[in-house]
Amino acid sequence: MANEKLLIVDDELAIRSALRTAFSREHMMVWEASCGAEALTLLKTQEFDLIVLDIMMGDMDGYTILQKLRADGIMTPILMLSGRQEEMDQVLGLGLGADDYLTKPFHLSVLIQKAKALIRRNRVYSHQNQGGIQAGPFRFDTMKLECYKNGKRLNLTAKELVLFRFFLEHPGQVFTREQLYHQVWNENLVDDNTIMVYIKRIREKIEDDSKKPAYLKTVRGIGYIFNGKG
Repeated sequence: MANEKLLIVDDELAIRSALRTAFSREHMMVWEASCGAEALTLLKTQEFDLIVLDIMMGDMDGYTILQKLRADGIMTPILMLSGRQEEMDQVLGLGLGADDYLTKPFHLSVLIQKAKALIRRNRVYSHQNQGGIQAGPFRFDTMKLECYKNGKRLNLTAKELVLFRFFLEHPGQVFTREQLYHQVWNENLVDDNTIMVYIKRIREKIEDDSKKPAYLKTVRGIGYIFNGKG
């Protein structure tokens, strides 16, 4: 791997410098942001292969930045860094759309390997999605805008297709109702009932038993996750 573009978002200069040095030794190109506002401004004009995002910062925390990025449709892999080791902090970060989580202090070698794994996984996934999306028994034809399960076409409405395609594109990732509403309906006012109705309809069409979903599951207190393996 070489020439990958990384964005480091951390308000501590010493940490940014250490990470820049470590990633540069791996022949990666590094950008830095010392606060959330600076990071969001950079992301309007630059695309990155990975974002390394600290949680505790002065102007806005990493969770807020993460939510803003995912709500804007920016699905760049995000590795979150935190000095807090509580399990709920990790669950919250992953639930909001982070791809991995690392607590401080950590070995730079572990950080490098996690970063490479996220970039590699994202590239493989992007390559597989050219012309179609495959996840377990499901295949989404991006040319015909049709979805199939085990070769049989699913009778999904236009909005159901959009919502299910979003899940297919992000297997194994938890999304809140707010994130789903922003992505599919593109509105700020979240209607929980609407999300629940569409989830129920999709389950009735993709699951063997909609009351015991194997693919589109509820993560209690957070939202929903799609598991292509069932």
